[in-house]
Amino acid sequence: VRDIHEWQTTSWDHPQMTQLFQSMADLEHVRFSAYRTAMKSRRVQKALCLDLLELAMAQGVFDQHQLSHNGHLLEVPGIIRCLFTIYTELQQVHPDMINMPLCVDLCLNWLLNVYDRDRSGKVQVLSMKIGLLSLSKGHLEDKYKYLFNQVAGSAGVCNSRQLALLLQTTIQIPHQLGEAAAFGGSNVEPSVRSCFQHVSKITVSVLPRPSAAPNA
Repeated sequence: VRDIHEWQTTSWDHPQMTQLFQSMADLEHVRFSAYRTAMKSRRVQKALCLDLLELAMAQGVFDQHQLSHNGHLLEVPGIIRCLFTIYTELQQVHPDMINMPLCVDLCLNWLLNVYDRDRSGKVQVLSMKIGLLSLSKGHLEDKYKYLFNQVAGSAGVCNSRQLALLLQTTIQIPHQLGEAAAFGGSNVEPSVRSCFQHVSKITVSVLPRPSAAPNA
């Protein structure tokens, strides 16, 4: 794995990461932004072998490393330890598909590019979870439920601030792919307002109507 101090003090990119993003130039001809973003994401997913990562396996690794405080900052050594565990487990299932040093290097490189553009050497726990799970294998509904629960309160309810945090963290992925503008850019407030206005309309529509007054 690339020397930890180098990751903390430079904006070094793995040559294969550089090559990966240069190769995405051939996707710019794709007309619709949603398709183009999906194709770019898929290319990153395959390069990092995260298409092999099951949601349950990822959850188990997060629990093993006691990553329950989503607001905490993980330094590079902590990120590497978590990634090493993930790829060790994947290697046991797919021994011919996992190059351990390369996968850890590339995934660390990608996480830092997405969530630590200033190269402080730290990534928030929530950011790492969202990054890894967004590219993991599994049903979208299961991912949505898990990620919602990561920002929701103890009662399982998500307020506007928490939803904004989830969207703001998630939008960093298309931002790094050069596609954030197609999804509203970095300003997630209109999406948050729209979501809660929609929820309010649904709530009002299902409220019981007052019964008619009895005839005199």
